[in-house]
Amino acid sequence: MLADVIATHVLAAASDATSSQDIDGLAGFMVDLMERLGLVGAAIAVGLDNLFPPIPSEIVLPMAGFAASLGTFSLAGALFATTAGSVIGACILYWLGRLFGRDRTAWVFVHTPLLKLSDLEKTEQWFAKHGAKAVFFGRMVPIFRSLISLPAGVEQMRFWLFFVLTTIGSLIWNSIFVLAGYSLGEQWHRIEPYADWFQRLVILAVLIVVVWFVVSRVLEIRRDRREVDPAD
Repeated sequence: MLADVIATHVLAAASDATSSQDIDGLAGFMVDLMERLGLVGAAIAVGLDNLFPPIPSEIVLPMAGFAASLGTFSLAGALFATTAGSVIGACILYWLGRLFGRDRTAWVFVHTPLLKLSDLEKTEQWFAKHGAKAVFFGRMVPIFRSLISLPAGVEQMRFWLFFVLTTIGSLIWNSIFVLAGYSLGEQWHRIEPYADWFQRLVILAVLIVVVWFVVSRVLEIRRDRREVDPAD
């Protein structure tokens, strides 16, 4: 079991450890996810980041690398699966934009909770200004990473070019975090005494970001509706 392998690494560096079965915090949760779903789980989690930006792929990616460092799957497999997840998620949005067109895509943004038409408009402006470069570099920018596929589809950018740029950009971005997690796995015993604090801080940071996103978006939507209909 993967959790037992991690416990062995921890015990090798800290002979006074009290348990070889329980791995607490974020690392334990993500390791359990990788153990149960493997590379498919990593691909799905990263793919969902494209469809719903608040999902933190920056946590999934390092843990995929960490699992690879323990031999759960190969490093190449981790890079392939996470990049495949990114590309598949991006392609779904590309084809939605291409099939729906601008008006229906905008309608979805107007009528979907937590989404704002201004997000789409800003992404469209960036795409109109930078074209293919926006697709490539957009893979490395939060929020834009998810939305840049829509205007590319709406404007009917050549799919092969979109696919190539998305794949390269995703591979570069994902590699940074997967390789960081891979290196962290090899040196896990050196940071074990601080791991629990680190995990708690990461969880707290992610929760704060998600809560901030939801609350701010709800308040902005309510304010926009009041401006449109002052009688409310």
